[in-house]
Amino acid sequence: MPKLDLRGVVKQFGDHMVCNGIDLVVEEGQMVCLIGASGAGKSTLLRCINLLEPIEDGAIYLDGQDISVPGLNPQSVRARIGIVFQSFNLFPHMTALENVMLAPRRVRGQSRAQLLPEVKALFERFGLADRMNKYPDQLSGGQQQRVAIVRALAMKPEVMLFDEITSALDPQLVGEVLDVLLMLKGQGMTMVMATHEMGFARQAADKVCFLKDGRIVEEGPPQSIFETPTQDATQRFLARALK
Repeated sequence: MPKLDLRGVVKQFGDHMVCNGIDLVVEEGQMVCLIGASGAGKSTLLRCINLLEPIEDGAIYLDGQDISVPGLNPQSVRARIGIVFQSFNLFPHMTALENVMLAPRRVRGQSRAQLLPEVKALFERFGLADRMNKYPDQLSGGQQQRVAIVRALAMKPEVMLFDEITSALDPQLVGEVLDVLLMLKGQGMTMVMATHEMGFARQAADKVCFLKDGRIVEEGPPQSIFETPTQDATQRFLARALK
């Protein structure tokens, strides 16, 4: 049974069809990279998986359970599926440590004393031990994005979604964030990532999906997508993206 299984997912905003019957299977421990031009539907698809957007048609299964049925409590799903956005969304009046501890304390009802050892271990794992008590404006963009990832991981998710998480960063900071994703991949985390980082997708993904006009036009291992794409739209996109 796949970890995530999307079947015929449809999402509209008014008359605009953003996701037009998307099928996607994500196996346990896979990293799937979504590529395509801005407006292709990548970010909206991630928001649908995390139940931030309701879908009009189709179904989304997590471990075989339909999580897209109306009336399902989204909080129980979001505790299992973490999402990190391109904007860090850290609370400026809280330290990095306080930002990370907020959701587990509220959602899981854990005390600060209970949480502190595991949260400290997360900061250490991602090279942020000396930044725990700093405020967001005292951190670089790359450090803030790593704190945002740590915050999502503190909820102990089974799946992680990443929405263009390097696009707001200076080029010299991109590598440190992508290194965190490689570390997570090595630890067996299931991940779905919308990205413009073609080199990273080629290197790290188990499967690459090219989206255009709300559809997955082509999908497969990175080698086949980047070296021998079969669809004209994929070839045209990559010709521009890989210049």
